[in-house]
Amino acid sequence: MSKVIKIAYLYEDLMNTYGDSGDVKILSFLLKEQGYDTQVDNISLEMKFNAFDYDFLFFGGGQDFEQSVVATDLQRHRQTIQNYIEADKPMLCICGGYQFLGKYYETSGGQTIQGLDILPFHTVYKADSRMIGDTEYKTEWGTVRAFENHSGRTYFDDKSKLKPFGEMIEGYGNNPDDKQEGMHYKNVIGSYSHGPILKNENVARAIADKIIASHKQRMAAIVK
Repeated sequence: MSKVIKIAYLYEDLMNTYGDSGDVKILSFLLKEQGYDTQVDNISLEMKFNAFDYDFLFFGGGQDFEQSVVATDLQRHRQTIQNYIEADKPMLCICGGYQFLGKYYETSGGQTIQGLDILPFHTVYKADSRMIGDTEYKTEWGTVRAFENHSGRTYFDDKSKLKPFGEMIEGYGNNPDDKQEGMHYKNVIGSYSHGPILKNENVARAIADKIIASHKQRMAAIVK
C-alpha cells in the first residue's frame, strides 16, 4: 500500500492569509511521524480537480479581492467538493475558505460573492466592528487557543444540520452574538482561527488520524 498521503491545497497562491499554510506543514510533520510522506498540490485557477484523488482538502483564508477572483473559478469544483464532503472525507477550511462553503459572502462594498452553497450558512461584512485578537474555545478535542482577524460575520441558516466547531471562552468566533466558533459538519471543519490553528496539537492529531483513515480508504478503493 502506498505511504504517500495526497493533500489538495485549494488556491494556495491566493488563499494563504496569516500563514495558513502552516496548518499543512504541521500535518505533514505529524504524518511523517507515523510513517507517511505527503504530496501537497496547489489547486489554482483553471486547473482540473477531482477531490477523490486526495486524502485531505485544505482551504485557507484570503482578502476580498482574492476571494472575488477565486469565487469565479471555484464554482467549477462545486460538485466534486460536495460529493467529497458527503462521503465523510476530511477537510479543513480557514476564514475565507470556510466562508466559501456557505451560500454567499457580502463584501465591504456591498458586493455579494456567491459561495458554493454546499452548507446552510452565510457571511456578512460589518465595517464598524472588526473582530481581531486572541481566541480561546472548547471543542470535542479539548481547548483551542488561536488568533482571529475578520470583519465577516457568519450565521447558520439551518442549526439542525450544522454544529459549531467550538464554544467561545475568549474572542468572537463566528459573530459577536452566538458565542460559537466555526462549523463542524461530518468530517469538515470551518474556522476563523489563524495562528495557525493546528499549533493546537490536540486538534492537529485528531485531523491527522482522519487523514490516515481517508488514505487507507482511498488505497482500498484503488485495489478493488
